[in-house]
Amino acid sequence: MSLCLPRYQDCSRMITNQEQEQEEEFIAVRVQDPRIQNKESWYSYVDFKIFLHSNSKAFTAKTSCVRRRYSEFVWLKKKLQKNAGLVPVPELPPKTPFFSVGNEDFIEKRRQGLQQFLEKVVNRTVFLSDSQLHLFLQTQLSPEQIEACVQGHAPYGVTTAILRYASSNQGWAQEEEGGAAEEDCERTLPVFYESPDSLVIFFSLPLSQPHPRHQPSECKQLEISLVESDAHTGSDDQSDSRD
Repeated sequence: MSLCLPRYQDCSRMITNQEQEQEEEFIAVRVQDPRIQNKESWYSYVDFKIFLHSNSKAFTAKTSCVRRRYSEFVWLKKKLQKNAGLVPVPELPPKTPFFSVGNEDFIEKRRQGLQQFLEKVVNRTVFLSDSQLHLFLQTQLSPEQIEACVQGHAPYGVTTAILRYASSNQGWAQEEEGGAAEEDCERTLPVFYESPDSLVIFFSLPLSQPHPRHQPSECKQLEISLVESDAHTGSDDQSDSRD
């Protein structure tokens, strides 16, 4: 008995160390940086940056950055509800017929509402199983292109679309703000994502802040080789071009 006890204690310590080494799973999503697009046009609208950082196996790319407008959130909610059955989808901030792109207070309230919506969505397993959510958060495909992809009507699959967007530098870009030090643009962060063969791959990501989980960088729309992006010409936009 005395000989077995030390071995048992050693095994217990090994198991404890392994459990401690396993990082706690997290999903951090941020909606921020509202911007007016087509500002000089009657068809101006506001879109928002969606930054996602996670170590969850549910996400193909562990870090992503896209821009979406309100009408695309409305489309996403409808699709999630259709696939979730009786599970209620979190509410979006209300739509108003008197929306003005110059109303900063309203835009901030909308940003907060969209933030709360996504935070609730990404913490429900039933929604995380929906491929449309992943394409919404991790590619710049339009709603029409997302539907074609998940229905098998596109020349690429869900994983391929996300990986291609990730490898195209994930829509990240540095925006020089008067007199910013160039050395800030030279710092890089390894960005990890899963390959189709489940091998972890990484590349260097330009970073102007200490860590994207706390200080997201800027992102912008990038044209990728999949299709020409028409992310802001969805059918929902026809009812109110300012959303």
